[in-house]
Amino acid sequence: MKFEVFEGKEEKEVLTQALETLKCTEEDIVTLVEKSKSGLLKKETVSMKVFKMEDITLFIKDYLHEITKGMGLDVSFESKIRDRQISIKMYSNNNSILIGHNGQTLKALTTIVKQVVYNEIKEYPYLLLDVENYKEKQEKYLERLARNVARDVERTKVEVELENMNSYERRIIHNALTDNKHVYTESIGEEPNRHIVIKPKNSEE
Repeated sequence: MKFEVFEGKEEKEVLTQALETLKCTEEDIVTLVEKSKSGLLKKETVSMKVFKMEDITLFIKDYLHEITKGMGLDVSFESKIRDRQISIKMYSNNNSILIGHNGQTLKALTTIVKQVVYNEIKEYPYLLLDVENYKEKQEKYLERLARNVARDVERTKVEVELENMNSYERRIIHNALTDNKHVYTESIGEEPNRHIVIKPKNSEE
């Protein structure tokens, strides 16, 4: 992965130098800092690797291209960076293979890419990987599910446990019901069996 190295006596000074040289803001970069002491007086020096978010995104797209090519797929990519979140949409000649059953292939690709990037920059990227509008459709489905179950819980006063979900899916459920006056949500269990329980608010008393 492409990066620039900047060195100096103090971390703040090195960061300022990097931002001025690269003409960017802190939000546009990820830094990896190493401190060492040298010489008779053991003076500390700072070495900073600076990765631009756009170069991290390019690295991810190149990596995904190689993986999907090995799967026999012809894939094109559309990416954007906003608030340090990297969003990449993939368009292929066989979306069902790229998504997998219940999105399992897409989830696996996301996990692999995050780990590969971590190995490079020692930080997990905030990555949203999608195949055309699969995530958008999934989000709407989960929001509908949350509202429908919430109505049942409100009517029956009986809590309902949903199936196991990853953190992204659970967050959608939580957000969909966060302002609901009649029910509240809790995540229980341990990964990968963590799931949401939707409970009537009067059960808190």
